[in-house]
Amino acid sequence: MSTFSSIIAGFGGQGSLLMGKIMAYSGMLEGKEVSWCPSYGPEMRGGTANVNVIISDEGIGSPVITKDADCVVALNQPSLDKFAPVVKAGGSLIINADLCTADHLNVKDGVKVYAVPANKIASEAFGGSKLANLVMLGAVVYATGSIKVDGMDDTFSHVFEGGKAKFIPDNKKAFELGFKYAKENC
Repeated sequence: MSTFSSIIAGFGGQGSLLMGKIMAYSGMLEGKEVSWCPSYGPEMRGGTANVNVIISDEGIGSPVITKDADCVVALNQPSLDKFAPVVKAGGSLIINADLCTADHLNVKDGVKVYAVPANKIASEAFGGSKLANLVMLGAVVYATGSIKVDGMDDTFSHVFEGGKAKFIPDNKKAFELGFKYAKENC
């Protein structure tokens, strides 16, 4: 991989920005150039939120992705409708199948669609859908190989440091469940 570009989008509060932050930290810890460029409405929770993440072996000219993304992650239907056209031919479209469907979309040739029931997986494992974003992140890493799985322990330690360290075990488990689901079902 020379350069990997992704857009992660959903409602505010679904964790799209955290997903991007984890990807960017992973890339950084691997010695890559990274950019993390969030965008969200003033209402935050319930409004729209998306983040552009670029991980590269070389300098990054612009942190904004307007076309030809290697990957788009849609946590809800409005995000899917808005960003699916940005995936380049041969790229990956990873959707939360509990909240959206790609049936009506015309995607470019060779785009691989991964439909992951992230809310269901999180609810079954944790009693609620709060960790659906980490389930989706596991699927993203499986589908794209954008970051190294063996570096996730270090990444989680950086992202969830101090008082947030107590969240590492559940986040790691959710990530692993998403990776496993994508590997076995997509």
